[in-house]
Amino acid sequence: MKKLLLSFVSILIACLAFQACDDTMTYAERLEREDDAIADFINKHNIKVISQSEFYANDSVTNVEENEFVQLASGVYMQIVDKGSDNPADTVKNNDIILVRFMEYSLIDEDTTCSNLSYPQIVDEFRYTETESSIAGIFTTNPAGMFIATYGNSNTAVPAGWLVPLEYIRDRAHVRLIVPAEMGHMPAQQYVYPYYYDITKYQIWK
Repeated sequence: MKKLLLSFVSILIACLAFQACDDTMTYAERLEREDDAIADFINKHNIKVISQSEFYANDSVTNVEENEFVQLASGVYMQIVDKGSDNPADTVKNNDIILVRFMEYSLIDEDTTCSNLSYPQIVDEFRYTETESSIAGIFTTNPAGMFIATYGNSNTAVPAGWLVPLEYIRDRAHVRLIVPAEMGHMPAQQYVYPYYYDITKYQIWK
């Protein structure tokens, strides 16, 4: 518990620091910083970016050995490490509960900002909903996972970027994402912060 509290305090201090910095930047400057951070991350990690047409032509998979990420129309970059269950029926459906194990890394701060991978007793979960025109995810707060512990009860909306892979994967999939600010959580959108996510498991808990 002390480690969890210390982690939360450290993240709060970091958030206050980048807020003060961001207040001196224009929105256009933040967008340019975001583009630079994403490009730098892709370059540093030797990521091979493929198009959606290449992705679909390859049966909607990415070559992990070649470190392929597909750039989707949403702006999200996605690598499917493991598509999940071999059963085609094991897909996410309306009103399913999804359990996630994940790590969040800020491309601006170049540091891990939120993760439950080091806390086996903590799991984050959200309820997935879909309508004819939209999809959404809401984190549960009882019990609360690391996302809520980090960003608070006012930030229960699942980052839109996390929902993008769901049409391509099945139960217990492993996905890596580069999520631009507009597809991220509320603080990401507010300060134009892109994030890298390693979501090691999407588990469907009906």
